[in-house]
Amino acid sequence: ELLLQLTHDLSQGRQPLTQALLIVFGNLPAIRAARRYLHNDLNRLFGGRHLAVTPGNESRRAFALEQAVQAFYRAADAAGPVNRSHLDMHTAIRGSLYRQFALLPAHAGDFSPGFYQLLQASGMDAIVRHTEAGGTFTHFTCEKFAAQSATLELGKVMPFGANDLSLFAATDAAIRAWISDAPLPPRDKAPVDYFLVEESIIKREGEFTLNLAANVENFTALPAGYEIARQAEKRWVVQARAPYILFPNAGVATGQRAGLLLRAAALRLPQPA
Repeated sequence: ELLLQLTHDLSQGRQPLTQALLIVFGNLPAIRAARRYLHNDLNRLFGGRHLAVTPGNESRRAFALEQAVQAFYRAADAAGPVNRSHLDMHTAIRGSLYRQFALLPAHAGDFSPGFYQLLQASGMDAIVRHTEAGGTFTHFTCEKFAAQSATLELGKVMPFGANDLSLFAATDAAIRAWISDAPLPPRDKAPVDYFLVEESIIKREGEFTLNLAANVENFTALPAGYEIARQAEKRWVVQARAPYILFPNAGVATGQRAGLLLRAAALRLPQPA
């Protein structure tokens, strides 16, 4: 809904634009069906991982988006060197103790202070940084094209037309400033909390048990020693240094992530050269 309004304002000349901009609506057939996906989780198929699954809607879409991004950056680079950025906006299945948060892909280099400022201005309550490679769209653009990339989790999923867009006003204002080289809006919330992924809970073949109630929210701190998940060959036990649970979901496909355990960390921004 935010992108529809932004696209409309751009087409009518009401929104300034000083950047090369690619707008993507991720998975239109699933959106029309009011489902997360039809065959495979699209946001696990990038970086060529779509080649390893049975062909379907999402595998074709992942390939098409990879090609679109490559063509976009090639065209943008033809006009001269550019700073590449990518925001991938999502909604979450579960409720969250941090209503809006960003996920940064694992990245050998640093994210720039300016990119963190964009995330802060966007109203993010927390930032989570991955520590392992993944098949997400943002990991693909970061790894393949050195983009400053982040997934924005903007709140619990609601049907189109039922969202209170005022809850996304900070994100909308920051994006509009970002694409027009205008000053970022001031942050009017508490400082951002920062987390690192300590461990991924991966569902393998065979019986898998996730010992969490359906109403446990993202970022809930679990007691040390608690067995959060079990599989035939492995138990996941909460450690005191990493007690926070993110994206718990026992219903994921075999081989996919059934949850993340996080630890709190201090955000250390790189110093300007």
